[in-house]
Amino acid sequence: MATNLALDPNLLEHAFRVSGEPTKKAAVTRALQEFIARREQRLVAELFGKLDWDTSFDYKAERARKR
Repeated sequence: MATNLALDPNLLEHAFRVSGEPTKKAAVTRALQEFIARREQRLVAELFGKLDWDTSFDYKAERARKR
């Protein structure tokens, strides 16, 4: 999908430096991927303290279980 964006040239130059990406498309794609990953991580972090813990669960036995 072709999209025209007016990007801040200073931000774009900084993105090139810190990401190592060689093109605008690659830098913007990387930025979007990282933005999405961080937001998804935040959603998972919001679950901390809200889920019931199963005290009978034996994680060591699960590690040893053959799949």
